[in-house]
Amino acid sequence: MGPCHTAAVRWMIETYGSTWEDNHLWAMPVVAETYDGVLNDINGLHVTEALARQALDAAKPGPLREGNSGGGAGMICYEFKGGTGTASRTLEVDGASFTMGALVQANHGLRPWLTVAGRPVGAQMTEHRIVDMMTERGSIIVILATDLPLSPSQLERLSRRAAIGIGRAGSPGGNNSGDIFLAFSTANEMPLPQLSGPWRQMTCLNDELLDPVYMAAVEAVDEAVLNALCAAEDVPMARPAVGTCRAMDTERLMSLLQG
Repeated sequence: MGPCHTAAVRWMIETYGSTWEDNHLWAMPVVAETYDGVLNDINGLHVTEALARQALDAAKPGPLREGNSGGGAGMICYEFKGGTGTASRTLEVDGASFTMGALVQANHGLRPWLTVAGRPVGAQMTEHRIVDMMTERGSIIVILATDLPLSPSQLERLSRRAAIGIGRAGSPGGNNSGDIFLAFSTANEMPLPQLSGPWRQMTCLNDELLDPVYMAAVEAVDEAVLNALCAAEDVPMARPAVGTCRAMDTERLMSLLQG
């Protein structure tokens, strides 16, 4: 956590250097984590500031690598190999098109809970379970991003819908699952408060039109978790250092859904 936070601070200061200097700004990035101690030497302090900075510098537009990529490398989801997943939905509001995107770091759930498209497939996929995983030990991070103009209170309500999206796949949000949800909008770009006049204005959606927005978020989160499972690859166990955390057999999943 510490090296990642330091790397983010340095990246922000160097990327927006003149803005920081001219306006007396300071950086306070948000850094989050999910437990990967089953598949990773979690106490080895292998993540350095240089590695974190390398990841920030490599960020670019376009399709995101899913499954074992980045922070998803050590994730376990429903006792399958989990990881990074993403999905999105488009919305039409008053003749304009907007996007709702979801990014998950899926590291939660027990096998018998897994439900896909309303079917309890996990109860039938009993092979390659993690023997000592009797209770949920992981967490999930969900980031919801949209270009739809939403107020801070609307974004807070939107973030809560991430839990509903996760629940569609069967998780009740276990006692040991430290779930983190964050939602933001790229709309309403405006000057810094100290550079604005006495009045500030922003546009936000009428609350009466939020239901499709919530549905888009729920569907995107549900699909992102499934994408993380489908894109993941086998990883050797670290604790105990025996056996392998298997990726989900997608052909088996399809046969169960078609049966």
